[in-house]
Amino acid sequence: MHKNSHGRIKLSLVVALLALSGSVFGQQEGMSFFVSSTGSGKGADFGGLAGADRHCQRLAEAAGAGKRTWRAYLSTSGGDGGKVEHARDRIGKGPWRNARGVVIANSLQELHGTNNISKETALTEKGEAVKGRGDSPNMHDILTGTRADGTAFPPGEDRTCGDWTKSGEGSAFVGHHDRMGLRDDEASRSWNASHASRGCSDEALRATGGAGLIYCFAAD
Repeated sequence: MHKNSHGRIKLSLVVALLALSGSVFGQQEGMSFFVSSTGSGKGADFGGLAGADRHCQRLAEAAGAGKRTWRAYLSTSGGDGGKVEHARDRIGKGPWRNARGVVIANSLQELHGTNNISKETALTEKGEAVKGRGDSPNMHDILTGTRADGTAFPPGEDRTCGDWTKSGEGSAFVGHHDRMGLRDDEASRSWNASHASRGCSDEALRATGGAGLIYCFAAD
């Protein structure tokens, strides 16, 4: 009887863990927003906008949400004859939910107004929190190259590290996923348009509190 009791307890624990993992996986299938758990490994160089989209798609697929079309929330400046693209035009119309099913915004207007993005809700594709201000290391600088309304900066103002092709000199605009900065002002609280980075390398991005992470949205 003693051995049987232990066996039943172990079986119950296994069933509970399987149910929990299945529940999380099911939520991730319905996920339509996440902060990338990793950067490119080359600072702000993702191989261009298409490469950043592929990065989002690969991470989503690994998390069980690859059936959707994933786009990086990044703008481009149209440098060297390229096309100007606005981050807000690339990500569909919403609503968007994180890996745990929490709605972070119902529409583009809400996303760029009063949204529900915070350290608690801006989770990775794995459903994990991203370190922010006060943590070690601070990783709250999320690459966007974007103004607060989700549009690109004017031509000639490269805030995109060469439209996401540079890992050395240059600069990219970033937002704070935890809505915290050095001051309690609008820029410090901005999720998508807080300040410029010191450069485009991993080292330069780390210097201002980043890890080369990006926001990923399901556009369909």
